[in-house]
Amino acid sequence: MTDHPQNTPPQSPDEEQVPTAKAVPKRRLPSLIWLIPIVAALAGGWIAVHAYLQRGPTITITFETADGIEAGKTKIKYKDVDIGSVTGVVLTDDRQHIKVTAQLAHATDDLLGDKTRFWVVRPRISGGSVSGLGTLLSGAYIGIDPTRQASSKRDFTGLEQAPIVTTRQAGREFVLHAQDMGSIDVGAPLFFRRVQVGEVSAYKLDKDGKGITMKAFVHAPYDQYVTTNTRFWHASGVDVTLDANGLKIDTQSLASIAIGGIAFQAPPGQDMAEAAPADTQFTLASDRITAMTEADRERAPFVLYFRESLRGLSIGAPVDFRGINIGEVKAINFEFSKEEHSLLMPVTIDLYPERLRGRLKGGDEVVKTDTMRIKILNTMVEHGLRAQLRTGNLITGQLYVALDFVPTAAKASIDWKQFPPSLPTINGSLTQLQDTALSIAKKLDSLPIEAMGDHADEALRNLNVVLDNSNALINRLKNEVAPEAQNTLKQAQEAINQAKQTLSPDAPVQQNMNDTLQEVAKAAQAFRDLSDYLSRHPDALLRGQKEDAK
Repeated sequence: MTDHPQNTPPQSPDEEQVPTAKAVPKRRLPSLIWLIPIVAALAGGWIAVHAYLQRGPTITITFETADGIEAGKTKIKYKDVDIGSVTGVVLTDDRQHIKVTAQLAHATDDLLGDKTRFWVVRPRISGGSVSGLGTLLSGAYIGIDPTRQASSKRDFTGLEQAPIVTTRQAGREFVLHAQDMGSIDVGAPLFFRRVQVGEVSAYKLDKDGKGITMKAFVHAPYDQYVTTNTRFWHASGVDVTLDANGLKIDTQSLASIAIGGIAFQAPPGQDMAEAAPADTQFTLASDRITAMTEADRERAPFVLYFRESLRGLSIGAPVDFRGINIGEVKAINFEFSKEEHSLLMPVTIDLYPERLRGRLKGGDEVVKTDTMRIKILNTMVEHGLRAQLRTGNLITGQLYVALDFVPTAAKASIDWKQFPPSLPTINGSLTQLQDTALSIAKKLDSLPIEAMGDHADEALRNLNVVLDNSNALINRLKNEVAPEAQNTLKQAQEAINQAKQTLSPDAPVQQNMNDTLQEVAKAAQAFRDLSDYLSRHPDALLRGQKEDAK
């Protein structure tokens, strides 16, 4: 539609028939085509904002090497769940380490703190365990041990090995002090009644270099069995005991034989004590017997002056009283005696009176005071109590100190004014044996060995002559007498055989003898008939025998 202004002059009909253009006002709204980039920009912004909001913390980790770590490929996993990835690997400024930059997932800030630990999981064979075999196919990844308390720390130093114990693992860690490591290493098992209940988590050499400090972790619920009176000992290898009960072989497991281990237990016969808190310190004994031995609270130092060689005697060697270990050697020295102008070998020992009192009838009631103890010891020395070096092992030559009564020992006493007091000594059994051998050698040396040898040679020559004569006699008997004796025996045998033939029932002699006897019997019968006839007819001797009436 067009407008007709009132002041416009009238137009001709032709002009009125010509159409006129009318101006259309411009549209104020933009075209819908612009919605597409706007929507795209908004979507991109929303995605960017969402990505920014979903983005986790960026951290850096320093490792010794980048073995197995690749930017864009290596993952960071917690409990086998991906929580981030490595975005860059560069050398540190000093070129001694590598620095890994990693981007973690959203809502992982609470995993980061001052005690958060990272390590690279690779295939590893350590002690008796094999770990990280899955990384042979998937590649190495970075493991994380999160902290219990989050903080703003984002730069970390990675571990070269996976930690044995993680922060959130249930259980308690204890501190063990040992003289040496033995065959123990990180990851070595802990046994309680032959059940593996934990591992050695760490160790370090003491600052003074005189021992080893270890950390041992005991898993829950087994940590309740670590009490204040628990004893720890090395359980590595095999303990072989040979006593009156025979040969006994003791070990915790095959793994402890190969890689070592530690065992713990409360002393038998003691009540269950309260559970030890974490980080309680214990002493790691060398074996079970040592661990279960009661600590000696009372010590009585003495010094022993020997004049013989101390080869084979070492610090820690036992002090024995008739088979009972009552002390140990603490120090070995030597000193010059101005009075005797000779060298003495002082050996300092510690006696543990409780070990004797524990076996004494009446116990402490018998020796209540130090005065009584001194009096008893003086009496024992008066009756011959002496210290002596004896051989404990004939193969190794190790010596120990033996206290025993020697009735023939010279009189001696204890000087209680000096410290430590000196106990009297006598020569050791080996020295006595040497003295005896030397005495025998001297006696042998004093014997007329040469003259005795001459006599022995002469006796041997005479003996040879006797033996020669004996041989000649034996030969003569063999060559002369023996054949004659053999012939005699042969003839005797023939005579015996002939007699047997003669006396046999079917022998002619026997037959003739039987006939003869029959004839004799007949003659005897005739003689009896004649005798009867003459008794009836005595005149027959004069008239002869009458003819029988027919």
